[in-house]
Amino acid sequence: MGQTQDMHTHRLDLEDATLREWDATVLHVDPEQGIVLDRSAFYPGGGGQPPDRGVLLWGGVRTRIAGARRGDDVYLVPEEGDPLPPAGTSVTGALDDARRTALMRTHSAMHLLCGVVSRDYGVAVTGGAMDELTGRMDFALDALPEGFLDTVQHACLAEVAADRAIEVSTVPRAEAVIKTALDLLPEGLEVVRIVDIVGLDRQADGGTHVASTRFIGDMRLLKTENKGKGFRRIRFALS
Repeated sequence: MGQTQDMHTHRLDLEDATLREWDATVLHVDPEQGIVLDRSAFYPGGGGQPPDRGVLLWGGVRTRIAGARRGDDVYLVPEEGDPLPPAGTSVTGALDDARRTALMRTHSAMHLLCGVVSRDYGVAVTGGAMDELTGRMDFALDALPEGFLDTVQHACLAEVAADRAIEVSTVPRAEAVIKTALDLLPEGLEVVRIVDIVGLDRQADGGTHVASTRFIGDMRLLKTENKGKGFRRIRFALS
């Protein structure tokens, strides 16, 4: 099928996490890899955050998008058997709003939890994963103090109630402050996207987030798990 190799997707998801619907043009289609648009708000997954789902509407046809992924561009993965819009087609993209909103809340909750534990216990986060309204964070902790989970729970709820702004910016690589055990920035990346829960947590991050901590909502820490010498996991859920 026709391709425009010198053009790439403009990442609307990195500019406005509230965007749910937009117009675009199909750049090219690969039956094996997926659909590439000139403009897309589909988050393609990464950093622990799963990809978005949604639809493309074109010429009275609906193509369901089961996910998205990053390769040499952002590829939208259609549901099996759904029609593929040809290159050059004008489409309207629309995200699954409930899923995107849940993932934004959950991702911001992960950063809030990271900020609280790093601030109050002086340890680094070593990993994490999430899905809609549930997640886990791993920390470099040898042992847990008495009442650890309840103490962290109260601190997290206090930070939600504090309504701290969550700001996104870009900085040169040398200025990036990353609260992780290792510097995982890819080689050659000169400009770093920073997500800042103002006054609490500042991390390199490419995902989508709510505008302030109050939008995280009810956050409950479920349990801790021993993941081996020097590592502890915290599981949480939102409602």
